[in-house]
Amino acid sequence: MKVVLLLYGIVGIAVYYAQEHILFHPTAVPKSFVYDFGGQPHAELNIPYDQETNLNVVELRATDRSEDSLAKGVVLYFHGNRHNVAWDFPFAKRLTSKGYEVWMMDYPGYGKSTGPFSEQKLYDYALVFYKLARSRWPPSQIILYGRSMGTGIAAELASVRDCRRLVLESPYYSLESLAYHYLPVYPWSRLLHYHFPTYSYLPAVTAPVTIFHGTGDRTVPYSNALRLKSLLKSGDEFITIEGGGHRDLYQFPLYTEKLDSVLAL
Repeated sequence: MKVVLLLYGIVGIAVYYAQEHILFHPTAVPKSFVYDFGGQPHAELNIPYDQETNLNVVELRATDRSEDSLAKGVVLYFHGNRHNVAWDFPFAKRLTSKGYEVWMMDYPGYGKSTGPFSEQKLYDYALVFYKLARSRWPPSQIILYGRSMGTGIAAELASVRDCRRLVLESPYYSLESLAYHYLPVYPWSRLLHYHFPTYSYLPAVTAPVTIFHGTGDRTVPYSNALRLKSLLKSGDEFITIEGGGHRDLYQFPLYTEKLDSVLAL
């Protein structure tokens, strides 16, 4: 029993102090680094938030319009917990083919973004990102799109600001609930520095909501995301992709069909 308790304590302490390294896997690049998006037209913008913080934004141009025509709107894309905007480019580029600009912001420590990192600061940075988009687009032309870790950030933003639609790909109920799924023996509500309670934000979202999740997702179990379905209002959609994993939903016809219909609205 003493050995078991000792191991329990060691693992708990290790997880508490190493949780940032467990949850987040950024890849930083120099400011001089040139992103190669396979010929996709794009521009970069740096937002000086404060003396410590610079937020790097990549703006992907819509590809199905002529030079003198306007895009249908903008998708603010909140990526997952790995690498940087280049890692999520394959997911975001499909949106540009539908006539939308796609703006992707790297979180501090990711890509060329710098500065302090906390859950509240991520929400603050997302709001600055949104205000940048509002300088060019009305809410009726702004879609908030979160994938994986970014779903909690997108949901929080949609709960406090207007948008045309909130799209969540492979979301979680909360990080606490995920932690309990994998290690149910620890008091995660006290141990975690990051909670991202998506469930608490969805009831406050007035815009239409579309959720995509695969039944074969081994990172965020389908059962965890399914708990969000009861929080959706009339007109919202929870779309189940049979056999879909965490990073391959775009390969399924149902995902493409439903996303196309959402973007066409």
